[in-house]
Amino acid sequence: MKNLALFGMVISFCVGGNAAFAATDSLSNVNLIEPLRPCVSQVADEKDGVSPERKALLDKIAATIASRLKQGNDANLTFVCTHNSRRSHLSQIWAQTAAYYYGLDRVYAFSGGTEKTACNHRTIAALRRAGFSIVKSTEGKNPVYLVQYSDSRPPVRAYSKIYNSDDNPTKDFIVFMTCSQADKTCPLVTGALARYALLYVDPKVSDDTPEEASTYDARSKEIAREMFYIMSKVRKGLNVAVSSVR
Repeated sequence: MKNLALFGMVISFCVGGNAAFAATDSLSNVNLIEPLRPCVSQVADEKDGVSPERKALLDKIAATIASRLKQGNDANLTFVCTHNSRRSHLSQIWAQTAAYYYGLDRVYAFSGGTEKTACNHRTIAALRRAGFSIVKSTEGKNPVYLVQYSDSRPPVRAYSKIYNSDDNPTKDFIVFMTCSQADKTCPLVTGALARYALLYVDPKVSDDTPEEASTYDARSKEIAREMFYIMSKVRKGLNVAVSSVR
């Protein structure tokens, strides 16, 4: 019996090359920085409230990511909006946080634009209100922000760049168009193995109005719920694969 149990542990460790493919559902909040934990708990609890129509798309995305991991490959995700200033950064940072939360060590999130501008300061403010620790590491028109979600992981470097810049993967990545303009003006993304139109309303509609903070917070949480839904589905798919091998 001990040998059988050991065999099961080895299989759990090796499938997809990810040591985190255990039967647990998440790493739990204790691995996140403390100020972020309340927001993540709320988002994780609300993730299944996504509409059935949206779940159909998110389930396809999760299946694509899980397929990459089951094959022993990294799953590189690149989120694109026109200026790489708002929605693409929110998606990248929440996707990386959700992947970590669910123990998906080989999921890596990136972002870019069809144009280069700057990561908007309102995006950074919304992420700070959610509980992320953020340090502005450079100055200038396009500063680099270091966004920390866990003390045991390197921070996400948030700044505006073209989607195929040197800091992003150039082949075998999954691309997500987060705004309709980028989706229309960039019909071909060279190097992408899959493409999804994961569209969100631009929060800049409320810039410089009394609703600015609430709009950005709502969009941030909407994106967070969907990223947590996707990663939870990936996690469950990998657990099913492990169970079937056993």
